[in-house]
Amino acid sequence: MYRATTCMCSIALAALFAAPLAGQQFGGPLAISRDQILVGEAGNQTLSGIVYLFGDVNGTWSEIDQIRVTDVARSPDGFGQAIAADETTLLAGAPIEGATYLFERTSSGAWGEPTRMAGPADSDFGAAVALTDRFILISAPAEGAGVVYVYERSSIQDPMRLTAPDDVEGAFGSALATDGVHLLVGAPRPRAAAGTVHSYTLDGLEPLGSLSTADLPERSAYGSALAVHDGSAYVGASGFDARAGAVFVFEFGEAGWTEAAPLRPVIAARNTQFGASITAGSDGVLIGAPGANGGAGALYRLSHAEGVPQVSMLASETAGEGAGFGGSVTAVGDVMAVGALGVDERAGAAVIFAGSAEQGTVINEARGFPSITGDEIECSEGQADVFECESVNIVSFVPINEIGGARGTRVNDIWGWADPQSGIEYAIVGRTNGTSFVDLSNPSNPVYVGDLPKTPGSRSAIWRDMKVYRDHVYIVADGAGAHGVQVFDLKELRRFEGEPITFEETFHYDGIHSAHNIVINEDTGFAYTVGNSAGGETCGGGFHMLNLEDPSRPTFNGCFADTNTGRRLTGYSHDAQCVVYHGPDSEHIGKEICLGSNETALSISDMTDKSAPRALSSASYPNVAYAHQGWLTDDHRYFYMNDEGDEPGGLVEGTRTLVWDVQDLDDPILVYEYIAETTATDHNLYIVGDRMYQSNYDAGFRVLDISEPERPVEIGYFDTSPYRGGASWSNYPYFESGIIAVTGTGDGLFILKDVSRRLIS
Repeated sequence: MYRATTCMCSIALAALFAAPLAGQQFGGPLAISRDQILVGEAGNQTLSGIVYLFGDVNGTWSEIDQIRVTDVARSPDGFGQAIAADETTLLAGAPIEGATYLFERTSSGAWGEPTRMAGPADSDFGAAVALTDRFILISAPAEGAGVVYVYERSSIQDPMRLTAPDDVEGAFGSALATDGVHLLVGAPRPRAAAGTVHSYTLDGLEPLGSLSTADLPERSAYGSALAVHDGSAYVGASGFDARAGAVFVFEFGEAGWTEAAPLRPVIAARNTQFGASITAGSDGVLIGAPGANGGAGALYRLSHAEGVPQVSMLASETAGEGAGFGGSVTAVGDVMAVGALGVDERAGAAVIFAGSAEQGTVINEARGFPSITGDEIECSEGQADVFECESVNIVSFVPINEIGGARGTRVNDIWGWADPQSGIEYAIVGRTNGTSFVDLSNPSNPVYVGDLPKTPGSRSAIWRDMKVYRDHVYIVADGAGAHGVQVFDLKELRRFEGEPITFEETFHYDGIHSAHNIVINEDTGFAYTVGNSAGGETCGGGFHMLNLEDPSRPTFNGCFADTNTGRRLTGYSHDAQCVVYHGPDSEHIGKEICLGSNETALSISDMTDKSAPRALSSASYPNVAYAHQGWLTDDHRYFYMNDEGDEPGGLVEGTRTLVWDVQDLDDPILVYEYIAETTATDHNLYIVGDRMYQSNYDAGFRVLDISEPERPVEIGYFDTSPYRGGASWSNYPYFESGIIAVTGTGDGLFILKDVSRRLIS
């Protein structure tokens, strides 16, 4: 079918999906060496990396070996996030470590001991790699605006350094392509500008100019995938035209590069992502479109037979719905491997073809951090096990695959319940594909009790939320289609006798489809789904009111939305807290008050009369990006709120918490902006007495002293993510035992203990 190009390059994957990268994304990096298909993990930020080797064993493609550079699981190095290979050599980048490893095949066909090449610290050295008969190319896109290192294969000393042109702001080298004559270097910048591509002679690195096209919009991901062969250059722009995608073609002649007609998908539907991957050879061009066919994906084959251009499409019969087939591709001779990065909730897979015949789909085993049980580990000299900490001990840790998670599953929100009969405390843990129940009666040895799967027919979703009322839990999911509200009687957990149980919901409320969150006021017996979408009574994304008089049969009780707020002025509320107010504003004592984090503002409403709820006030604040979530102090005087978009948007210098004085509910006043030393995106926060407990992306679990409410002070933390790319989604600090349950999004359930009070006393 297709002969290999000289280079089998890595491609940038950040533009493939709108949601965050999930799991390991096995199948992103692909290469072929003789009779082996080599597969890496593009999204693995948490564990030591592996390059998996697959071979034809009695007619079936099977895993035959693994290549790794450390056996320590808790040692994230990024090994295998970029790979390139030919018949004798494997080049594997480890950009987290800042190194790249060179392997040679022995006479027996096995891979020998590697040669390690290191780059500058924090440069992402090894983010993209390429091989030719003469050269080894390794990029370091975070070294300044980006650098490409070019080594002679005969002697990997004193490499040439190709630095980014002056007009490139960053990410130079995120993608590489070469045919042994020309070198293309991409700076796709998928989060901001359109992206740029720069060309050079490979021998001597003389610039040949940029490959540019007119009227390229921002976020086109131009240059995130590249290929070059025999004087033709192909530049992928999977974000072009509302992510329908395009591949821009250039021909090299006496005048340099000139643009030819671009390539577009046959059906230019939104989110097709045509051009997410490209490989080119003498037999034609292969172009991935992982968003085609409703997310199942497709691969385009463009060839010339007797001078006549031919276009065909290839799909996978085995990868399944939402597979993202075409997210990566490589081909040598008659063998082709295609990444299907959406398989198993984006854990990823590789589909193998011989000619046009599908040979099968290969995956790796689910991996995760090992559990921590037994004795509580004290935070000593800033460390507890591998986790950085201060005044927070780790009682235990249970990985996702030990609490009902399958390959690719992630965890998200969390709540808790104490059985009034037995006193057993349970963690209720949201997963992308359901809800886990964990017995914490011995917090040093948590016990997985069982699973409530997601609503049949709904989609797995990174957003799942739950709250408890009178021994029932109410569960919603966002971006999940017709999920509705799952009602589950928690007394069913008493049936546990040692083997995990797959539970069924007690009742299904179908008056909504997807919802971002659910809010419950236990004092009034009302629930409110917020952020409603995808069908049913959405209430504009505002409050969909549910009467819980019969806890097992919630009934619809109306809508409310503060239409002065929300990005579309529909009153969309991302999250809220509803209380029977007992604060200093005497006008509203005894009323049911809801405080909503409504994307653009804090919204305060009076929900006492369900037939006539009313907005009391709303207030925005400086550098608003996305008002996300918040919580009242116990005396109802202050409301602490986070903004999920200000840190990644560069609007603030550190993690920001907004402190609102709400002693006058009709006129909330922003009295302080707490800026942490960390720059992580803040997520959910909760308050117990004079302590605020925050879960943050990258910075994990943080403890703040709010005894002086307008001047919070951080007094403790536990970094649940001792690697980049990790996150703590949420925490539940309301167990009477004092333990705190925390979710680590890609890792599992942490049971922690705040010992700051003990240390102070």
